[in-house]
Amino acid sequence: MKLRKMMALSLAGAMAVSLGACGGGGGSESGGDGGSGGGDGSLSVMIWDTYQEPGLTEIIGDFTEETGIEAEIQVVTWDDYWTLLSAGAQGGSLPDVFWMHSNEAERYMSNDMLMDLTDKIAESDKIDISKYPEDITELYTYEDKNYAVPKDVDTIALWYNKTMFDEAGLEYPTADWTWDDLYEAAKALTKDGVYGFGCSATNNQAGYYNLIYDMGGYVINDDKTASGYDDPNTIKAMQYFEKMIQEGIMPSQETMSESAEDVLLGSGSLAMTTQGSWMLSAFKENEYIAENCDCVELPKDAASGKRVSIYNGLGWAASADTPNADEAWQLIEYLGSQEGQTKQAELGVTMSAYEGTSEAWTGSADFNLQAYLNMMDDMVIRPYSRETVTWENDCSEALKKGWTQEVSMEEACKNAAAAMNATLEEENAG
Repeated sequence: MKLRKMMALSLAGAMAVSLGACGGGGGSESGGDGGSGGGDGSLSVMIWDTYQEPGLTEIIGDFTEETGIEAEIQVVTWDDYWTLLSAGAQGGSLPDVFWMHSNEAERYMSNDMLMDLTDKIAESDKIDISKYPEDITELYTYEDKNYAVPKDVDTIALWYNKTMFDEAGLEYPTADWTWDDLYEAAKALTKDGVYGFGCSATNNQAGYYNLIYDMGGYVINDDKTASGYDDPNTIKAMQYFEKMIQEGIMPSQETMSESAEDVLLGSGSLAMTTQGSWMLSAFKENEYIAENCDCVELPKDAASGKRVSIYNGLGWAASADTPNADEAWQLIEYLGSQEGQTKQAELGVTMSAYEGTSEAWTGSADFNLQAYLNMMDDMVIRPYSRETVTWENDCSEALKKGWTQEVSMEEACKNAAAAMNATLEEENAG
């Protein structure tokens, strides 16, 4: 293996603290090394979300019944996933089929670790690349070659505790809400160990990224050469959260590092939070959330009227060295097909990437899931570059000091920008 390949991929284990699209969803401690199926046509499939496993197992079961090709899912934790994938890349034993994330895609594509699917997609009668969001397709395209078939698309919505609103005599959030309305409601709902709103320094895509773009700020510029954290509009957006921190409306960073926003929502300690569509499988299984909570579109910025959802999507990829190349492609083709994507949505696994299939997802649970589809009206792709992992980690660490008020949020943002710019300068010089 090329030295640069080993050096680049050895960094993959140091994944960003942030969970990202479909990330961190309750991974298990499954055993095994995630290696390939061994050339007998039986496929190894690796993912990181236990909540998606039952639905995907059912879909793969349909694939097996149709083709006779066996496949077994292995679920590992988010952090362990990338450690195992890195080790497999260096040792030549990647799983046959696995999830790829925008944070890591270019690293694996540029180092020839993923199967080139370009010709297979072009010849397929099940995969029409024009049926997937262009931004997500581009995440898994390198030097005009396709290395993954889009699995899903995700948007962000506001979750709220109906019972707490009822007890406080407040009207439920609506699609007409502004961030000012959210602040006023959060302030009124904060009492007796309950926080009105929660967003942590690590909750970027599902959290503060959305408000940044609502208020006219940005995280990375269009040509991926400079950070937007020191932009005045970005700082203004982050100061919105600083105000809540200072007034005790949001939990402390220490609290949220121990219990993430979804955990606090499910324990009755949080009245509102923003969450990605990938959380549905977990929320359906949480009795408290199912009984007391619902979701609605994100608030708008009062000044601009903008309501942006940061979005992303995973891709189904295969090892370039799998001994089961034909079988691996057949599974990816099935999972990415209109049939497979429709069933993924119907089962409530997550929103699907194939055009027109996510409508079925809205009927998979007793929540206002149409809110997530409505958020597709104004989407911005999750900020990324080749070194997303590095600068997201650095920015999270810098922003934590703003959340803890060790420094002002303005200073934290400027520090995040400086760290990010250093990474981008090195990235663009390479």
